[in-house]
Amino acid sequence: MPLPKVNAPTFELKLLSNSKTVKYRPFLVKEEKSLLVALENGNDKDVIATVKEVLKSCVISRGVKIEDLPSFDLEYLFLNIRGKSVGETVDLIVTCQDDGETTVPLTINMSDIQLSQEDDHTDTIKLDDNLSMKLKYPSYQTFIDNNFLVKDVEDSDRIDKAFDAVVDSIDQIYTNDEMWAASDCTKKELLKFIEQLNSKQFSEIEKFFSTMPKLQYKGKVVNPKTKVESEVVIEGLANFFA
Repeated sequence: MPLPKVNAPTFELKLLSNSKTVKYRPFLVKEEKSLLVALENGNDKDVIATVKEVLKSCVISRGVKIEDLPSFDLEYLFLNIRGKSVGETVDLIVTCQDDGETTVPLTINMSDIQLSQEDDHTDTIKLDDNLSMKLKYPSYQTFIDNNFLVKDVEDSDRIDKAFDAVVDSIDQIYTNDEMWAASDCTKKELLKFIEQLNSKQFSEIEKFFSTMPKLQYKGKVVNPKTKVESEVVIEGLANFFA
């Protein structure tokens, strides 16, 4: 007689990018094991493939393409799946801000970690009176790079990756009369376009990345030495598992 099948519970969350409700289930033991093995082996291709397959398996809503979701949606989704899989809290060590050196333990409830978006965030960059750009959010590869592929990178490589991220995030370039879709341009053409911008124009593009939605926790800790209470702010998925 075959053993009974264990039914996994299902949960829902609303994505910030499009307010779509997504159903998901926790990691299974075999999926958590495959993630740990891939991360321990340190092979980039294995990590990318494994994370992708695990997310695809855990998201049970139809029509959700993992590769197309913005990186902050993927972080929020992964955080919630992880929370339902191994526990609703995470234990961290944080530094008290009043003296900058005393560390204290901090237990964070997953429900207190929220997606924060700044009021002045926009995906449309006005370069001059006639020329503008529309940007799209970084997606799956950026999510992987930021949270799972930990490696020593030279400064020159970081600069190249930053420019690559900008190029990959271009959706459209347009004037009052014409429009160029990034999908119709080569990467070389888009990079050449970015390189001709001045510092002020490029800073507007950087602002898109610095103000886009991100995971954030705000709380307070008391320094046991000084008895001073200070605020602690933690941002980004990777920092919640440091």
